[in-house]
This record gives sequence, C-alpha cells and structure tokens, in this order.
Amino acid sequence: MDQTILARVEKQASFHKYPRGWPILLFVLVAIVGAISVATVERADAQRRELELDRNLTEVASVLQRRILENKAILKAGATLFQQEPTVTEKAFREFAEDIQASGDLYGSFGLGWAPLVPVSRLARYELETNGGGKTDFLVRPRPAPGQEVVTPVMHLVPLSAANRRAIGFDMYSEEVRRAAIDEAVRDGVPIATGKVELVQTSNEPGTPGFLMYMPVRSARGAGQVKGFIYSPFSADTFLNSASALVQDRSIEVELYDSEVAPENLLARRRLPGNNGQSLQRRIEVAGRTWIVTASQKQSNALSTMGWLTAIFAAITSLLVLAIGQLVTRRAVADRNMVEFLSSQASIRDSLTRELNHRVKNTLANVLSIASLTRSRSNDIDEFHESLTARIRALSATHDLLSQSDWRSAPLGEVVRSELAPYMKGGEGHVTLSGPEIQLAPNDAMSLGLAIHELATNAAKYGALTTANGSIAVEWDIADEGVAVIHWREAGGPPVSEPTSRGFGRDLIEKVVAHELGSQVNLEFKPTGVECTLHVPVRKAAEFALRNRGGAAEAG
Repeated sequence: MDQTILARVEKQASFHKYPRGWPILLFVLVAIVGAISVATVERADAQRRELELDRNLTEVASVLQRRILENKAILKAGATLFQQEPTVTEKAFREFAEDIQASGDLYGSFGLGWAPLVPVSRLARYELETNGGGKTDFLVRPRPAPGQEVVTPVMHLVPLSAANRRAIGFDMYSEEVRRAAIDEAVRDGVPIATGKVELVQTSNEPGTPGFLMYMPVRSARGAGQVKGFIYSPFSADTFLNSASALVQDRSIEVELYDSEVAPENLLARRRLPGNNGQSLQRRIEVAGRTWIVTASQKQSNALSTMGWLTAIFAAITSLLVLAIGQLVTRRAVADRNMVEFLSSQASIRDSLTRELNHRVKNTLANVLSIASLTRSRSNDIDEFHESLTARIRALSATHDLLSQSDWRSAPLGEVVRSELAPYMKGGEGHVTLSGPEIQLAPNDAMSLGLAIHELATNAAKYGALTTANGSIAVEWDIADEGVAVIHWREAGGPPVSEPTSRGFGRDLIEKVVAHELGSQVNLEFKPTGVECTLHVPVRKAAEFALRNRGGAAEAG
C-alpha cells in the first residue's frame, strides 16, 4: 500500500511546478465581488432598519399620546362630577376613583388625587376642620413661604398605598414646576402636565423622574372660582415602559425628554445592552407640554445577518479557489503523513498494551488487598459485601476520572469532589472545598480517592455528617518540595474520642494508602472532629504520561 501511495504522489508532483498566479488572481476577483455584494446588502438593510425604526417610533409616540388623552378624559370627568359637589369628601372621591380607574395603576399612574385650593389666610382653620373630620394627623407641609397667597395640599389619594400616604398634606404649590402647571391649568381650564419633577411617592428613590397632570375643578356656583384640582401623579419610567412594551422589535431603545433633548430633561429611558446605531426623534404635544421621543436601534454585530451570510459565502468561494489549486499538493503531503501515522500508531499500540497490563495488575493488587482487609474486619457476609462494594466503587469513581483524560492525569479537586458528591447535593453547605488546580498521577489519584472515601464514610456513620450542623472542610495546597498537602477537618458533629480498636478504614488509610503514596498519613481524633493530613506527590506530566510521540510509556 505504501508503494501505491508513493506512486500517486509522484504523479501529482508535476502540479507543484505550475505558478500560482491564476489561483491568487481568481481569489482577489472573487473577494472584490464579495465585498461589493456585502456593501449592497448592508445598504439595503440599513434602509429597512430605518423604516422599521420610524414605524416603531410612531407607534410609541401614538401610544403615549393616546394614554395621555385617556388620563385627560378621566380628569375632565372627575372635574365635571365634583364641580356640582359643594365639598369633595373622601368617600365620594374614592368611589369615583375606584370606579373609573380600578386598581389605580393605570399606565404608571400612582392613582387619582384631590388637592383643594386653600387661601393661606384660611389655612389654620382648614387644618382644624380637616383634623376634626377624621384626618387627625393632617398638616400642610412645607409651611407657606412669606408672600405666598394660596396652598394646594394633597387631601385624597386613591389607592391609599404606603407611597401615597407620604404625599398626604404635601403643598404642591410650594414647588416651582408644579406651581407653574397649576397656574397654567387655572388659566386655560384644561388638564396640564408638569415638567420633570421628583414625586413625593418616590422620595426614597432619589433620581426617579416623574410628572403630574392637573385639572382645575371650578365651583358651579358664584363666579366659578377654582376650588381645587383633580390630578394624577405618574412614574415616568413605568409610563414609558407601558408604551414601549408594545414594540415588537426588542432591539430598540426608547428615551423620553421634556421640552428638548438634554440629559437634565430626561424623563425616562428603556435601556438595552449594545451599541447605538440609527436614531430618530419625534415631537409630541401632551397636555400643554412638548415631549420628545427618541428611538435608537441597538446593533450587536458590525454586519447584519444577511451581510454576514454574504461575506461568509464570498469568503468560502474565495478559499475554494485556492483550495482547488493546492489540492494535489496537500493530498501528497497527506499520503506521506499517513505512512508516518500508521507507523507511530503501531508503536503506540504496543505501549498501550504494556501500560494496560501494568495498570490491571496494580488495580487487581489493590482489590485483593482491600478484599483481604475487609474480610478480616467484617462480622458477617452482608457487612463484607457492603464494605467491599463501597470501596470498589470508590476505586471506580477515580477510574472514571482518569478514563476521561485517557489515564494521563486526574485533577486533585475532582477526585475529592467525586468521592464527596453524595454529601454535596442540594447546596446545603455541609462540605466546602478549596485549593489550586493540581494534576495527580493515575495511581496517586486512585489512592487519594480511597482515602477520601474512607474519611467520608466515617463522617457519615459517626462524624460530622451525622448532624444537621456538621460540616467538612477539605483544603489542599502545594508544599515547597513538590508535594500536595491535603487537610481534612470535621466540625459540628458529635464529640470524638480516640477509638479503642483499629478499624479497616484506619488501616486502609494509614497503611495501604500511605504505602501507595509513599508518605506518612497523620490521622487525629480530636474532640471537635476528625482531622487528617495527607501528602500526595505531585510529579511532572512527563513522569506519568500514558504515551508520547516516541511511543514510550511509564507506569503511573
């Protein structure tokens, strides 16, 4: 077969003599055509995105205006109703608000409120009358400033939530932005929205913008003087989100500004991750104010999906041109590599056979030793079967870890974690592990797994894992002499005393494991819990590699 491959390589050798100018030229031409195609696709996609952005912006702006109109209609209905009433009682206002606005959280609104217009000269009397009427803790705040003629304290708010309770008694006429909207509403006799304000309801969340809408309520008698205002406070963020949630394109960021686009005028924003792309603005008139709605397209990639597909197709086509020109040469090299590979595989196969024989002998020797010690420490056949099965499973768990790395090495942390896995389920925190990543030789990992299994079994039967508050901490680190030191500590279990007789687990740890690891094991039975210190040699990878390029192998 080698002669056939060599003969084929000789026939293909003539292709190496031809110049490669034409394949390179074809590659450049295809790449240019691909770049033009990508640019065309991206230009068309940008136009499509702009149209989609404009449609979504129009939809958001329309929804905002529609919801403002709905709230204006509610305020006008309330003004008409209470215009006929000599006084606005809490009961009557609550019935109206609950009938017309249900839970009171319509599109980010905190509800409906009533604020009477009270001359400062009558403020003291008004507070006395209000306290006598049931609101025993009613007090207008802040107190009127010198020269202030009227106050508009919040009297009723529905629903009367914890946030709304904080607003009861607040004089809205004392604040400049609210005062301007109140004066404008009195002058025009229609619902008027305020500029950007910080609501009393969100005073515990500084920097949360809001706005209010006021509708004056005039007296049906006399000169029709304003006797108060029915109003709605809004959280700007919630109000915007209720509208932008209807946008089907989730890659659009929406911002709402009052009067003009400036950071200090930002009312609300629907934030999205990614970089800003195209951006459009739309002015809308809402209750006597001008709002600006901006929509920005978020782009996660430099190219659109179709652009990426076009670029990928062009790149594949260009590379295919080069690949055709180099196909014969690569096949010849592949044939020569195949001959070398087959030779190396034969050498590796021999090494694997020798390594497998060695590992099987080691494993069988461990099993025989465990079986012998288990038999001498067992009272009956059931106890013997249970103990032997558990220890062989411990060997098997470490064996699985080593199999995953083709018996090259096993991470120390994974060896410990695999043996303690049954006690770490559910996240109760009974077991904590800490230490750097350390790779162990196969046989050292098997011995460590046996030791951890015996310690865990003892903890589950007699030690820390027998109580709800018991815990195990396993820590490891590298010593200066290239040895991994593993510390096992139990705490929170029943009091511990030195056992009067030696058990199999102790013999296994102090004799078999210590012998396999070539170091002494320090096992202490302290009153607070069992502590054990193990020393495991950390050898270089070359010392226990299963195989290498040369085919040599060393038993781990």
